[in-house]
Amino acid sequence: MSSPSDPMMQDKNQELVGMGLRVSVSPVQTAFYIMLVMMGIVGNAIVAGVIGKSIIMDRVGGRNSDIIIINMALSNLLVSIMRNTLLVVSDVGLELYSSKEWCQFLMGVWVWLRSVNVWSTLFLSAFHLQTLRRVAPTIGNLNGPRGIPQTLLLSIGLIWFLNYIYSIPAHIFSTNGNVNTTETLMLVSSTTRPLLGCVWNFPSSFSGLAYATTSMVIHEVIPIVLMAFTNLGSLYTLYTHGRTRSSVQDAPVIKRVPVILALIMLFIASWGTSIISVNYFNYNSGSSAEFLLVIARFANIIFIAMSPVVLAVGHRRLRSFVKSLLSH
Repeated sequence: MSSPSDPMMQDKNQELVGMGLRVSVSPVQTAFYIMLVMMGIVGNAIVAGVIGKSIIMDRVGGRNSDIIIINMALSNLLVSIMRNTLLVVSDVGLELYSSKEWCQFLMGVWVWLRSVNVWSTLFLSAFHLQTLRRVAPTIGNLNGPRGIPQTLLLSIGLIWFLNYIYSIPAHIFSTNGNVNTTETLMLVSSTTRPLLGCVWNFPSSFSGLAYATTSMVIHEVIPIVLMAFTNLGSLYTLYTHGRTRSSVQDAPVIKRVPVILALIMLFIASWGTSIISVNYFNYNSGSSAEFLLVIARFANIIFIAMSPVVLAVGHRRLRSFVKSLLSH
């Protein structure tokens, strides 16, 4: 949010801020962050490419869970390209600037992609809970032997559409700052610091905090809570299933469960840490705020960077690809 009392706000010739609120990080932290960003780009590209190729080659349309994983990997990849690479460029000292129109466009895109990312992960968690509960009686229909269900594609499309609606305020209430502009409001779904000089520009502090609070409750906290419940539900269902009966036919589904559970727990840990850190900054910016923003910054990238590694451990085709890659 731009300071309304800034006397230089109306100066059209004023140089824009490329860096905004710079968080002090050491060269080691910068190098580690660059490594995580590269892991996120390469890893999620491999996930989308390998699993996507298997679905195309599979005449029956592939597993439904694979399609959901591709959707999640694509959202991770787009966040890395559209947001995290720009943060890396900023960290290495190259100043980037943007006009008000580009800031409004980019802020909307950043909010949109991050929002899709969280709900796509929740969708994966909910889908596997449903899969576990249906595994015994309908295992033959779970993997989509007759092609991709239209309801699955509709659900994924709905995630992207509804989150675009959610991102519309970012197109409207954002602007480019000047040399004296400071960021006083941040959202987990968009940023942990200004980038390209782009900052929130709500009509008042109250409206800005109202949007941030609504976003935190509906978009950031609720998905985390739902993921926690779906994970607990999956663990309980897996436990009861193991006590009753287990067949060879059920094995592929059961084997995927620990991987999905680990993936969701990784998301809860990284996203939850980011929520706590950013909202502390919003409501109680004290001496430790800068330190918490550093934590939030790394928490935002951990899931994107590490999720391909988790998937490679448990997904047969990804595991085969990695083995063949290492053997050459």
